[in-house]
Amino acid sequence: MPLDPILAPMLAAMPPLPAVIDDLGAYRAEENAGAAASVDSVMEPAPEGATRRIVEIPVEGGIIDLHIFTPDTPGPHPGHLYLHGGGWIGGSIKHKSVDILCTERAVLADCVVVTAEYRKAPEHQFPVGLNDSYAALLWMDEHADELGIRRDLITVGGGSAGANLAAAVALKARDENGPRLALQILDVPALDLTMTAPSFERNATGYGLTTAYAKAVADLYLASPEDARNPYASPLLAEDLSGLPPAYILPAEYDPLCDDGAAYAARLEEAGVPVTLSLQRGQFHGSSLLTKVLPAARSWRDESIAALRAAHAVDATSDS
Repeated sequence: MPLDPILAPMLAAMPPLPAVIDDLGAYRAEENAGAAASVDSVMEPAPEGATRRIVEIPVEGGIIDLHIFTPDTPGPHPGHLYLHGGGWIGGSIKHKSVDILCTERAVLADCVVVTAEYRKAPEHQFPVGLNDSYAALLWMDEHADELGIRRDLITVGGGSAGANLAAAVALKARDENGPRLALQILDVPALDLTMTAPSFERNATGYGLTTAYAKAVADLYLASPEDARNPYASPLLAEDLSGLPPAYILPAEYDPLCDDGAAYAARLEEAGVPVTLSLQRGQFHGSSLLTKVLPAARSWRDESIAALRAAHAVDATSDS
């Protein structure tokens, strides 16, 4: 379908993303300022009904922060690990948009949400961000009783680069006999960092995220070009996808990453993994955050919440 008409003036007003990032400090400062300035005008406020706290956890070579969102309802609750986007080089759990999204999932899906400040490239290249994210999952499992989390009902999700990390966390959990995951929910995922899918040409420019920018940040994330074929960097390229948790994948139609989601869904289905592919028609890479101004964004959010609630209900039934 055509691009959602509400989005056209927004795209026209967006500053172009760089094809080369020469001054990372300046780029991050501009990104943080832009995120802070725009969130209240485009995103509905967080619902009431959850508390947030911050903890530090040790990871290999350092310490990272986690934000924990606990619903005000009686537990124990399902647990959800959410990994934010930002091209592996930016973004933060300190951004208000992440705070709102995590609160929405905690309250509306009635689960404890944990989000991790994984370390960023290029200072910390692949696989550091992934290992930090997986450490957060292990910490959730180890501290489930303290957190009021059901160990048998943990899910993982993320957006964009965070969806890449979420899919890779699911692979690591399978490969390393880690915590059992009930669902992986992947919004606008980057799943093949060789970036050869047709949508990287079809949607290369004109829709906010550009192919040139996607390639630039992937190059900063990866320690070497060969890493692009590592399945933990490019889950779509994993030889074996069997035994992974059910997946709910939400690519945007007008996004260079669009075809990654569809290809991953097809491979998961071939491997016998339950999967739902929900193409967000008429939308671009950042549409899901525009809940104050875009009806389709509210529908996208509601669909994600419904997927989480359905996963909780299925597992609750199977465990009874």
